[in-house]
Amino acid sequence: MTCMFCERPATVHLTDLVDGKKREAHLCDGCARDRGLIPAGPGPQLDLTALLGLLGAARPAVSADPACPACGLTYGAFKAAGRFGCPHDYDAFRAALDPLLERVHRATAHAGKVPAAARAAEADSLRGRLRDAVAAEQYEEAARLRDRIRALEAQAEGTPG
Repeated sequence: MTCMFCERPATVHLTDLVDGKKREAHLCDGCARDRGLIPAGPGPQLDLTALLGLLGAARPAVSADPACPACGLTYGAFKAAGRFGCPHDYDAFRAALDPLLERVHRATAHAGKVPAAARAAEADSLRGRLRDAVAAEQYEEAARLRDRIRALEAQAEGTPG
């Protein structure tokens, strides 16, 4: 196979499917580098934006790198470091994080277990309210609180409550 721009042998082969139609592009190493598909540095890295332009696909909109208003961390810096700078970054980068969290965790809202310390503190608070309800002869409220305490204790043991 020869390059579609010159007569040298093609070493880069691109295939694109759009609306069920297959499009192909064949380039030699030199023409692929000239068109920005392969960077000049080492390694077989491809530039997706240049690739889409060559195949005639619509170029993705290039947006400014969003930054956190509280700490100034940019999304690019987060991706490079893999860590946030402050709690506000979750809100600042929500649009980019939601698809990532959905793909990794299959959800964007935490639905896991309550930490043991928080569960124990809640149970202690409920026990105090239970004693007050019994002392005030509010037995329906006491029963509701008793059931809630049992449910928390069952969660702590790992059984459904």
